[in-house]
Amino acid sequence: MMKKILGLALVTLCAIGASGLAMTLGEALALFQNDNIAVTYTDAGREQLLEVISTLRSALGVTDALNEENEEDVGKFVVDASLKDVVTKLSQAYYTLANVFYTPETNEATYLRGKHWGLKSLRMNPAFAELEKKGFVDAAKAETDVAALYWATANWLRVSQKNALAAVFAGVPAKTQAMSERTLELDPGYVAGGSYRSLGAYWSGLPIGKDMDKALQFLCHVVTEPVCSACGDCQPALVGANEYFENRTFIAEFYYMEKDMWAEAAAVLQAVLAEPIGTKYPLMNAYAQDNARKLLAEVQTHL
Repeated sequence: MMKKILGLALVTLCAIGASGLAMTLGEALALFQNDNIAVTYTDAGREQLLEVISTLRSALGVTDALNEENEEDVGKFVVDASLKDVVTKLSQAYYTLANVFYTPETNEATYLRGKHWGLKSLRMNPAFAELEKKGFVDAAKAETDVAALYWATANWLRVSQKNALAAVFAGVPAKTQAMSERTLELDPGYVAGGSYRSLGAYWSGLPIGKDMDKALQFLCHVVTEPVCSACGDCQPALVGANEYFENRTFIAEFYYMEKDMWAEAAAVLQAVLAEPIGTKYPLMNAYAQDNARKLLAEVQTHL
């Protein structure tokens, strides 16, 4: 199956959000497992994820009158404090939809929605909102909600990739770096080491200040076959890191390929493709294998 599903505009999502699908909030929340969403990497899985989003929006009282692509509008939208976790999960669901099922040409608005709900969740913490008056980085460094930090960052970084230089001049890198580093302090194993991946890709992809040694220092934590001689002080990989295939596709894409280490990249990607998807991360491992095939095709042109 193709990595991305073409032809799905956000108007489709809005229509589904207004259609009153039958999934209950409890059923939607039950699909959030192992820090991921347990749907399949198929058209049916995409439709189920859209239904999850519709259910979460309904639980929050969101209608199509709310412009979710506008940070101020989402920020002003009143949500009961008891629904903070639902807000965070909506951010995660938007990220997953954009990352897995949409193309780079069609996913920006969805990442924007995810970013705004992630920031909304953070600001629902009165302590965060108060500290943010002094500075966003100060607020991020004191935050304790791992999930809100992680999914706000994940969406924000993807939005920033659309115009990296503008993001740099707007101060986004410092803010997202602070959020990722705080997530690592609180729970380094969240999303199978997701913040290690984020920081590895961050240092690999910066248009100004790119640092491949720092990228490797973070990526080494989530793979068992890195070239750690470049790190000097790499720690052992997180337990179970290899079960989450994206850990290995990240070191291939954001380190080996960036360093023209084509044989090393090929070996990692071939290992990912040789393993069964398993039952722990059904969606993300299937997606990672699809991505590994595409990356491997590029790598093989250099061998």
